[in-house]
Amino acid sequence: MLAILSVLFLLICSPVCCVFQKLYCTISDSCDCDFKPNIRDLEWDLYKNVFGQHLVQDIVSEEVAKFLQNKSPDQPLVLSFHGSSGTGKTLVSSMLGNHLYGSAMSSPFVHQFVPTLHFPSPKRVKQYKKELKSWVQGNLTECARSVFIFDEMEKMPPGVIDVLEPFLGSSHVVFRTNYRKAIYIFISTTGEKAINKVALEHRQAGRERDEIKLSDLEDAIAQEVYNDDTSGFFKSSIVQQKLITHFVPFLPLTRSHVERCVRSQLCQRGSCGRSDVVEAVGRNVIYSPVQGQYFSTTGCKAVSAKISFFLFQLDIKRDSSKCSVHPGLKPVTHSQGTPSKGENCFCCRDFRAASPELKRTRSIRIRGEKMN
Repeated sequence: MLAILSVLFLLICSPVCCVFQKLYCTISDSCDCDFKPNIRDLEWDLYKNVFGQHLVQDIVSEEVAKFLQNKSPDQPLVLSFHGSSGTGKTLVSSMLGNHLYGSAMSSPFVHQFVPTLHFPSPKRVKQYKKELKSWVQGNLTECARSVFIFDEMEKMPPGVIDVLEPFLGSSHVVFRTNYRKAIYIFISTTGEKAINKVALEHRQAGRERDEIKLSDLEDAIAQEVYNDDTSGFFKSSIVQQKLITHFVPFLPLTRSHVERCVRSQLCQRGSCGRSDVVEAVGRNVIYSPVQGQYFSTTGCKAVSAKISFFLFQLDIKRDSSKCSVHPGLKPVTHSQGTPSKGENCFCCRDFRAASPELKRTRSIRIRGEKMN
């Protein structure tokens, strides 16, 4: 028995076994890939935390589920996200990584590319194509279930992305690599004109936004990205050969959607009940067009900073009152009566419960008064 175990140990540690293990990992869904998809949690996340995007919720959840259920897909899943800034494109791409791998977006098999960082010069397209091809090929060899995310495609030098064409088609093997189980996500603001036009027409006609269908937008988006000479898909063979599974439209967000974003982030900060902040942020966002002001021009992108600002401002306003020592702050009740000018007093009955930002501001004001 000991001899058999010794032989097995030697086989496991042998180079030949390592080759077979690597081959198995390449064609399987798990092993070193740490591939642990949870479709139910992905769907829950999409429907709970993505606001105003019924098309995105339906398309992404259905296409990912269908793709992963197929043990031998004909070609990779290729989704191209389009829409205005702040509508949730990057958020949804992160959700995919979070629910496909045990180590979420930190997985070494989730690859993210940003043109301004990885492909900054239009004069080096040939070099970028060579490097990108090598990177994709090498990582697919390591893990067939790799995810490749290309952000800000509107800033990608035209021509670079076409090097992916052999990896996106329906051939069974390319460069000795089983690549058909990979997922590719493209993110771009190109196409927002077509999307916003349809959304505005529906709004002005009094129709519900949920009535907008993918068929109302997909062809228009494809034409816009293909003909826009500032787009990474300009005259792209990937678009021409119809290698993208779906062009996924992200609709512009209304004030009610922005306020849902605010409530969600407030709850994450432990301040769910701050309806005053929700109202203030919703009122402060810029909406378009001028006649109607239906849609947020920045979506939910600037919401986090605005929440911090109004939490700070509204807390000061809520606590403000005349104080003999520190004007503008509520005085505490002292056992020895009203404090005399210059006494070491924070003059706020809610000081201990105040936010760190508010505490720092009050402390600075007090120290300044002492110096004067």
